[in-house]
Amino acid sequence: MNALRMAGILAAALVVQTTLARFLVRGSIGVDLVLVAVVYLSLRAGPTAGIVSGTLAGLAQDALTTGIVGIGSLGKAVVGYLSGTVGRAFIVAQPVPRFLVFFAATLVEMAIVVLFHLALDPVRSAVPAGAVVAQALGNALVGVVAFQLAESVPRALERRRAGR
Repeated sequence: MNALRMAGILAAALVVQTTLARFLVRGSIGVDLVLVAVVYLSLRAGPTAGIVSGTLAGLAQDALTTGIVGIGSLGKAVVGYLSGTVGRAFIVAQPVPRFLVFFAATLVEMAIVVLFHLALDPVRSAVPAGAVVAQALGNALVGVVAFQLAESVPRALERRRAGR
């Protein structure tokens, strides 16, 4: 996967996350499409791509939101590296292992972000555990569906072209 395509995936996730989130989420944490994109890229391209994409996407997301710049970047970089390492060490080609990777990645990223926010800004309230689990489930479902679409659509188009 080339760098331009990876940047396009991250930019699309960031644009959709920032523009449509207020319409889709309604007061809850919701789905973090940028994290889903980072995990997807790290599973496809490895831990190095995971670190780079996590750092850049996290910084961009931090810059567009309020709060401390860099915490989200650190969380996404760690998750990108860990997801890429898991993708290289284990067979993560079926929906259930992918679901588990997306779910665990969300939990790790949320733990890093919440702990750093509590350490740097103790006045800030903690995120409820139910909201974290709900986001992890949402990210995992969206991640698995996106992975399936990213793999099946090109194959279907190729079969269609071959049939003509």
